[in-house]
Amino acid sequence: MKTSPQTVPPLRPPSQVMRLSRLGSMHQCRLSFMRVLTRRMAAEGWAFSRPVFDIDDKGVGHAVYVATGPERAYSLVAFAHDLPPGQRSDRVIATAWDATFTLFDGIPTQADIDRLSQNIPLQEAGRVNEKSLSVSRANRSVRLWEHVVDTLSQGRQPDPGMIDAVGYLMRTTAVYGSGKLGASDYEAVSERPELRVPFQAEMLSVYLTRTFVRDLVNHMARARGGNMAVDMAPEIARRLGIGNSTGLGLGPFIINHPRLFNNWIMARETAIQRVRAIETATARQIADFNDILHRSRALVETWRSQHPVQVARLARLRADLDVLQAHLAGDGLSAAFPWDHLIRWSEPALSQEGQELLASLILEPHAALVDDLAQSMADTDFDVTFIDGAMPVSRVRALIEARFGWALALDWSARENCARAWYVSEAKLEPRVGERFEEPIAPYETPLAPARDAVAAHVALRDWADGKPVAAFLLRHPEHRQSIRRAQISATAPYCEIQDNTIAADMFPVDLLRVKLAFFGATHFDPRSDRWVRICMFGNAPYPEDLAPENADFWVYPEVRP
Repeated sequence: MKTSPQTVPPLRPPSQVMRLSRLGSMHQCRLSFMRVLTRRMAAEGWAFSRPVFDIDDKGVGHAVYVATGPERAYSLVAFAHDLPPGQRSDRVIATAWDATFTLFDGIPTQADIDRLSQNIPLQEAGRVNEKSLSVSRANRSVRLWEHVVDTLSQGRQPDPGMIDAVGYLMRTTAVYGSGKLGASDYEAVSERPELRVPFQAEMLSVYLTRTFVRDLVNHMARARGGNMAVDMAPEIARRLGIGNSTGLGLGPFIINHPRLFNNWIMARETAIQRVRAIETATARQIADFNDILHRSRALVETWRSQHPVQVARLARLRADLDVLQAHLAGDGLSAAFPWDHLIRWSEPALSQEGQELLASLILEPHAALVDDLAQSMADTDFDVTFIDGAMPVSRVRALIEARFGWALALDWSARENCARAWYVSEAKLEPRVGERFEEPIAPYETPLAPARDAVAAHVALRDWADGKPVAAFLLRHPEHRQSIRRAQISATAPYCEIQDNTIAADMFPVDLLRVKLAFFGATHFDPRSDRWVRICMFGNAPYPEDLAPENADFWVYPEVRP
């Protein structure tokens, strides 16, 4: 591998990357949090055990799964419940679930389990302490669950077609962490190497939950079928992931954590830049890329959706892959700076969905070049909320103009530019986005329109002298504190702000969900409306007993048989 520093392409600009339609077209990549986790556990030789599996024939009880790394252990404490069908709901306001979980810091004692048993099944109505790193719950995919239990109980394997059509036996309805319900705050564990990369505790919880679900369905089949029952075949079990139904709660997260979001995007863009700077591709790198491209196509072929926006995107993505493969059939990777050439070629040739898939795929042959960037994705600057009051007004104006210049040109009095409002539903206890001029929601609006608010701050600053400290302005106008804070963050975080209007009439809210889920490592994006999406996590991943360096990374791409 040869790189030429004189010809390093620039990072793609925020004006290109941070548009909602592009963020909503991103795919998992080497830096996605699930893959970072499985790579680390395999490389460090983590050990896994199941010291407790105390579940009766009705599927009620608890289990403990322990993951032991080089320095410490973490335990998934799982509680299984016999949930009547009428109580099964994926809503935040639900009060009962098929299974509830906590990721425990260490190995729980019986006293810990007894305490957790009085709280974890209650979820929001319960409380935990700093020994819990996450709290979560899941419901069965009823149709597939019954099919799998029934067939296994009769000594037969489940229908692979049904397995692939659904993709999971349980779907999580929430995975809480970082202080929720009394759980440990991220700051308390952020210096642990295994938890420094964002959401590693939550990803470990989901990874172990998948093992529990497999074990539980096998247990239920044996309870029903006795000696006739068989366990699910490993090759079928591996195709199953953990489902998730994600609503608008993720949208506020990425808007409310601008520096963290910047770090995610910056890591990915830096990885893309590093690969584009490679002057020549080796035969091995080309072969690896073509293999992953082939497997990625197989993954895309399994995606299904009924939402018209996603149906159109999938159709175009599949056409993009045809165009890409035709392009590569020539000498597409033999020229100088082949990866840079490929990215430049893709911009007019492919849709944004295709461009972003390609941007992820070119990273795959270059582990040594990009994997270290995962360590830069956390935000451990816990003083980020402080405002530099001494900064002169002229500097603050310049920062707003640099990051929100596009927004200064918008007519914010036009209905189409402020048609939406974000709020928290009192009935559902969930973030919502509604129609400002059709619903009485404006008095309850939450501050999730940073572009509009930045423009308002810029207008308010017009009559202030350039040399005045911004603290003087904020004493008079404290309502602009958030916009001034975000402007100051942007000085060192170029990707911290979405370059689009988050309250516009044509805003597609699922785009906000998609980008975060892509960084998690999710696949099979299936929007069910413009407000929520179903995904799959850890599908095709090796189970703990099979995890090894050889299979810890590319599991996300299904093997393609000749």
